[in-house]
Amino acid sequence: MLHFLYCIYQIFVFIPLLILSTIVTALTVIIGTMIGDAGYWGYYPGKWWARFVLGVLLIPVKVEGRENLKDGQSYVFVSNHQGAFDIFLIFGYLCRNFKWMMKQQLRKMPFVGKACAKSNQIFVDKRGPSKIKQTYDKARDILRHGTSVVVFPEGARTFTGHMGKFRRGAFMLADDLELPVAPITINGSFNIMPRTKDWHFVHRHRLSLTIHKPIEPIGRGAENINNSMEKSYAAIMSALVPEYQGYVENPDQ
Repeated sequence: MLHFLYCIYQIFVFIPLLILSTIVTALTVIIGTMIGDAGYWGYYPGKWWARFVLGVLLIPVKVEGRENLKDGQSYVFVSNHQGAFDIFLIFGYLCRNFKWMMKQQLRKMPFVGKACAKSNQIFVDKRGPSKIKQTYDKARDILRHGTSVVVFPEGARTFTGHMGKFRRGAFMLADDLELPVAPITINGSFNIMPRTKDWHFVHRHRLSLTIHKPIEPIGRGAENINNSMEKSYAAIMSALVPEYQGYVENPDQ
């Protein structure tokens, strides 16, 4: 009965508010970045939009480990990718000014794609070596100016709740700029809306964000890249709930 009422609530309250708040937030970002600082307008409207969405859905959030981060330090944040609600959780509750590394296809989303472009989010373009180089050149420029970046190194959402394999790109970027890698673990997003049930009703479930101790560089090159990738994977895996512990191959990778 409670789930039925929650579904009715989503139809008549949440969905209209989601559409309206998304349009308003996107327009705020577009206008704000045209007349003001892209760093500010590219982050804070999205942060409060994400918190609003989770608040309207009555989803509780728990965050641990913010004390592990240093003020003023840029990080390459790497996270497992459980589902669509990862975006709301990280945007709303990481509490660090950052840019996303996101799929090129998101440029085509009405309002959202334009807002992401204007706020200098990083679109990952895989249409050849020159496009990939442009992607990472932009990421390097952003990180050199004190902003962090968030990457899902699996490259795709899980179908099972378990982690797949990591790609090396984020760790190569951190190595190139001699920056620490900060692993973060997401729990609950898969339970709220599994990838196999996109656009179905939301299931109310607690979200948790665990920020692990950053992994400092141990030099430059392959050894450092492998070290940060292996330690990040182990750290993220260690905080997953038992139900989703262990590697499961993701056919989308």
